[in-house]
Amino acid sequence: MHPRTDLLIDLALEEDAGLGDVTSRALFPARHRSRGVITAGHDLVVCGLDVAARVFARVDPALKVVAAARDGDRIRSGGRVLAVSGPSVSLLTAERTALNFLQRLSGIATLARAFAERASGTGIRIVDTRKTTPGYRALEKYAVRCGGCHNHRSSLGEHVLIKDNHIAAAGSLARAVRLARAAAPHLAKIEVEAGTLAEVREAVRAGAGVILLDNMTPDRIRAAVAIIAGAAVVEVSGGVRYATLRDYLIPGVDVISIGALTHSAPAADVSLTVLPARRNRRRASP
Repeated sequence: MHPRTDLLIDLALEEDAGLGDVTSRALFPARHRSRGVITAGHDLVVCGLDVAARVFARVDPALKVVAAARDGDRIRSGGRVLAVSGPSVSLLTAERTALNFLQRLSGIATLARAFAERASGTGIRIVDTRKTTPGYRALEKYAVRCGGCHNHRSSLGEHVLIKDNHIAAAGSLARAVRLARAAAPHLAKIEVEAGTLAEVREAVRAGAGVILLDNMTPDRIRAAVAIIAGAAVVEVSGGVRYATLRDYLIPGVDVISIGALTHSAPAADVSLTVLPARRNRRRASP
């Protein structure tokens, strides 16, 4: 688990239960115990089980969590995700925070699985971007991997990616590449964003190791691939949606980066049902 995860959990719990759970404490004595199960409201790829378990443990180590699946597993609608038992007040205090992590991460994993399956067999790698929820990048990128896609860089410090604003500030694409090559580690590849075929030619002449084709149509991408002719890794980015992905699975393309994997993934439907000792079932409140 990433070191930042405990901080995120603590922030979420302080936000939701910093003043305690007045409702649960009013209803149940400290000795009251309950059992609960988290289930899927639709078919999904589960992700965040360890995070959810950590939420319950942070609220009360007496809560016992038993996972019914592993991160990356496909769960059918109505299927069990995990079970939790222990003091009722603690269980209900932790409920919403645990579900929030599960629904966010499972939503990303589910969307990533759809993209991965659509690109399967092409040899083209589907990757995410840095368009993530602030502070949640490590978790959201983990969810992308659970879904079967891959990660692009996780921070500005990982590799050189010269974008349009770098080029504008440097004065030209060629000068930006030259400056980057002089300062970057000797093993680092230089990636350059190109929005036109003229920029693609300039990037090839400058010796870029990776050329990112930005917001190009499929026909323009085919023309760019012909110009690059194997001289660089070809990445496609911008405007690629699930409905149009097949149009961009073009021979010669190596990578397609999709910000929607994280910034537009719908939350998965997961809910906690508590089964008190008297066996009356109730649906947990939103």
